[in-house]
Amino acid sequence: MSDILLTAIGAIALYLFAGLRVLREYERGVYFLLGHLRPTKGPGLIFLPPLLAKMQKVSLRVMAIDIPPQDVITRDNISIKVNAVLYMRVKTPDKAVVGVENYLYATSQLAQTTLRSVLGETEMDELLASRDKVNAILRQIIDQRTEEWGIEVSAVEVKDVDLPPEMKRAMARQAEAERERRAKVINAEGELQASEKLAQAAHIIGAEPAAIQLRYLQTVNEIASENNSTTIFPIPIDLFKVFMDRLAPTGNPPAALPERAAGAGERLPAVQNKGKAKA
Repeated sequence: MSDILLTAIGAIALYLFAGLRVLREYERGVYFLLGHLRPTKGPGLIFLPPLLAKMQKVSLRVMAIDIPPQDVITRDNISIKVNAVLYMRVKTPDKAVVGVENYLYATSQLAQTTLRSVLGETEMDELLASRDKVNAILRQIIDQRTEEWGIEVSAVEVKDVDLPPEMKRAMARQAEAERERRAKVINAEGELQASEKLAQAAHIIGAEPAAIQLRYLQTVNEIASENNSTTIFPIPIDLFKVFMDRLAPTGNPPAALPERAAGAGERLPAVQNKGKAKA
């Protein structure tokens, strides 16, 4: 009798020990008892009745799903290849197990079809210039579709955009033309600013006559500073104007009388010298 009792106790202890499970902090157990869904278990030590219950572990950590390259024709009829990456996590474990057979595969397929659909309605320039906007639209659409599966999509990022070779060459020519246009605009703006400054300088020099002489002497000094150079330049007469004014006689000479009067045949007497008149 005692042997049977010990055997029964040992069998019960073994049964209970076989039903023990340990779930980590980031794991949850979707628990089915006799085929019926029971409340989610975990984390920690749980008991799972052998032969009567079944449990499926679900990770709550963020997972990255790689979306393979997709052939896409954009809105402006350009054929490209685009791949992306999707970041998701399980928000409701029982929905992720009961609502869909394989939530990872289903989310990956949904992301691929959504990527082709959204980029097919987007122009090439918008895809290259506003990639954040495209990522936000992809994340919103996929998150709405996977909400009933208990999946939360945190981000969708377009990684690589593979362009055709002829499109790459066209974009390179366009970028080069844009750089040349900017260089010409900057050069024209510099010419405009320089002309404005020169006009202001000419106005100031024109208002002060001595300024142009100083500028002339400065230019001569700059030319003379060069080695092995011979410079021939005219001297402006204005430099000697002061000396010429000092050397000129102060009194005005008397006007000479004509020898013949206008309209008469008589010769006028010559003007006698002052010395003879005084004698």
